[in-house]
Amino acid sequence: MTSEQATYLVFGIILILALIFDLGLISKKNQTVTIRQALLQTFFWVALALAFFIFIWVKRGQQTALEYISGYLMEWSLSIDNIFVFILIFTSFKVKEKYFGRVLLIGILMAIFFRVIFITAGVALVHKFEWVLLFFGAFLVYTGYKMFTASDDEEFDPHDTKVYKFIKKFLPLIPGDHHGKYILRDENGKRRYTVLFVVVLMLAAIDLLFALDSIPAIMGIVDNSPAHRADAKLVIYTSNIFAVLGLRSLFFLLRSAVSKFDYLQQGIAIVLAFIGLKMLAAHWIDEWIDKTTQVFISLGIIMVCLSGSIAYSIFMQKKGIPPERKHHKS
Repeated sequence: MTSEQATYLVFGIILILALIFDLGLISKKNQTVTIRQALLQTFFWVALALAFFIFIWVKRGQQTALEYISGYLMEWSLSIDNIFVFILIFTSFKVKEKYFGRVLLIGILMAIFFRVIFITAGVALVHKFEWVLLFFGAFLVYTGYKMFTASDDEEFDPHDTKVYKFIKKFLPLIPGDHHGKYILRDENGKRRYTVLFVVVLMLAAIDLLFALDSIPAIMGIVDNSPAHRADAKLVIYTSNIFAVLGLRSLFFLLRSAVSKFDYLQQGIAIVLAFIGLKMLAAHWIDEWIDKTTQVFISLGIIMVCLSGSIAYSIFMQKKGIPPERKHHKS
């Protein structure tokens, strides 16, 4: 067994054991998650991700480990935007709090499945056509600019999204959660899909939309040279999956506080624009700065921008600036 195969095997075993532990010992079906439980679960997933960081450092080296932790932090920060949208979806569809945990879990597992497909296609595309990285770079710069200058005045309604309209058009829906059920059969034996089923699909679809930013961003962090491709693929898969799996506990931990991070969006926007510019200027940067130093710089900028934007949000909140967002109705 090669070192790469051993790393994937360890990752798979950790993932299965962690999910069994999370579902069997920490989470219980139809149970409201307390702040204490959410904190313990968040520590659990973060500790697991950091333990895997140490494992990668030992097995694959410093550069790969630093790329992994940079990608993980990037994905983790983008998860906070996911949480805000998830809150709006739960509120809009009037999902009872006791069903949050299982609905989130199923939605996130579906999102991981689709992300793996999305990542595999993206990596294959980059390996076949390296110029695609330039397109990704330009896309990230544009996304960063739009995110930095975005206004909060427009209210997001999940019922008006193309995703919901598509679901409504092709699936026979039935109102209500029907005591936690996802699929029912009517008097004619035909399947009907409840609100919980719709919300699961919405969560998975929304996460994929966020992946349109996050996956190109992490591809801009890793070394995509032929000699490092195996490690780059490993980093993209593992950092994404660990960050998304920790999203459920992060949701319960931050759902009441997410509205306080008014300037986090600007911090993320700066990071996305920086990575995009780095991808566009990669040819010249590689001539002056080695790959390991580039990863250190990327990691430093990610940490400074994210921690700085959170600290600035808290500072401005204490001063009463900006006023509470209009579209927060949780």
